[in-house]
Amino acid sequence: PLCYTVPPDDVFAYTASQMKPILFALLLSICALPVFAESDFEREYRDRHEIEKLMWTYARALDTQNPDAYVATFTPDGQFGTGPNAIKGRDALYKLVDDLRKTRAANEAKNGKKDPAMFHTSMNEYLEFTDKDHAILRAYWTTTFEGDAPRAPGRIAAVGWERNELVRLNGKWLIKVRDTAPKPE
Repeated sequence: PLCYTVPPDDVFAYTASQMKPILFALLLSICALPVFAESDFEREYRDRHEIEKLMWTYARALDTQNPDAYVATFTPDGQFGTGPNAIKGRDALYKLVDDLRKTRAANEAKNGKKDPAMFHTSMNEYLEFTDKDHAILRAYWTTTFEGDAPRAPGRIAAVGWERNELVRLNGKWLIKVRDTAPKPE
């Protein structure tokens, strides 16, 4: 025959009333795609929040001398500083903060009083996304210590500017390189 007729037992033979729910579901799923897809603006907004939390976690880990939390803010090959004196890798980063904790504990034991709390702060931050999984965070920083007596003024120990290379690794933002004494750009 010149024209093909669909036998009634053919699985592709649908009546118009049978096709309506299928077409409706297909149309609904196509229309919903833009609603569920994340825009670049939304991703960057979320990323900025995650990076802000990362840097807060970094500062708190350092200020409380928590080497496990400190190391968790870096990539496995992450480093503090650049050049020949850079501290590279999680084991070396752990040792950096653990040695700080041990030194402060030894000072407290020797002096019979608790060392003043330490605070690392960043300000005037500028975050630049180089692509969706890499960013550079520049800022000014200070290291301060609280006063060593009630109502005693705090003390600024150091100031500078920083350049942080950040990467998203397995869906999580981490520090690849933290440089608190970068070369001028």
